[in-house]
Amino acid sequence: MTVHSGGCHCGNIRLSFSTALDPAEIEIRACQCSFCTRHGSRAAADPNGRLVVSVEDRERVQTYRFGLRTAGYLICRECGVYVAAIAGDGAEARAIVIVNALHDRERFSHEPIVVSYDAESREQRLARRRSAWMPVEVRGA
Repeated sequence: MTVHSGGCHCGNIRLSFSTALDPAEIEIRACQCSFCTRHGSRAAADPNGRLVVSVEDRERVQTYRFGLRTAGYLICRECGVYVAAIAGDGAEARAIVIVNALHDRERFSHEPIVVSYDAESREQRLARRRSAWMPVEVRGA
């Protein structure tokens, strides 16, 4: 496994994305919802990989929910960087990482696939995330 690190601009949120896949081969998705387009989001996940999110100060992390409210979008309150989205809790939690928040983001060179999930029901969205997103652990305050 290779670990790709990153985080928000001020360092309050740190990311460790572990994957056996070559970054150039990982599918990058450009969701077309209003939140993701406003952030220029390029999201990635490896269902066989893992994401660790380490937080220094929980008070400076905003978890934003919208639409079907099936995931929390992690944004640093201090510097405003969107770093990841997490669905579920505990051992069942799954996540995507925002490639733009990784230090070696240029290695994730796969052309983003434009996607829209507007037609999904709540159940379809949760099922897709369980199968396509990766395990996640949140550490820290």
